Amino acid sequence: MEFDWNNAPFEMDGSLTQREIEESFEDPFAIRLMPDSSRFGVQARFFNLGVSAAGLGIFSVYRTNGRLVRVLQARAFEPEEQFFYQRKVDQTLQM
Repeated sequence: MEFDWNNAPFEMDGSLTQREIEESFEDPFAIRLMPDSSRFGVQARFFNLGVSAAGLGIFSVYRTNGRLVRVLQARAFEPEEQFFYQRKVDQTLQM
C-alpha cells in the first residue's frame, strides 16, 4: 500500500508520525468503513481504525484510488473507538 504525503491536507502536530499512521493501515485487525452519509458521496471517503506497531490506536479518514492512499485526517482513538476496535478484535479471535 502506497501513501501520498505530498501537500498533506492536515498538520502533523507531533502526536502522530507518518509511519505510525501507515502502520495502522497494516494492522491485520484494522477496521475499514465507508460512511453512509450522502455528504461523502461526491468524493468517497473511508475510515480506518487500526493500531500502530507501538500499540497506539489511530482513527484516519482517507481517500484511495485503489493503489494510492491519501490520508485526509488522523488522530488517536477516542475511548468509544478503542472499545469498538477491541470488541471487533475479540470477536475475530473467538472464531
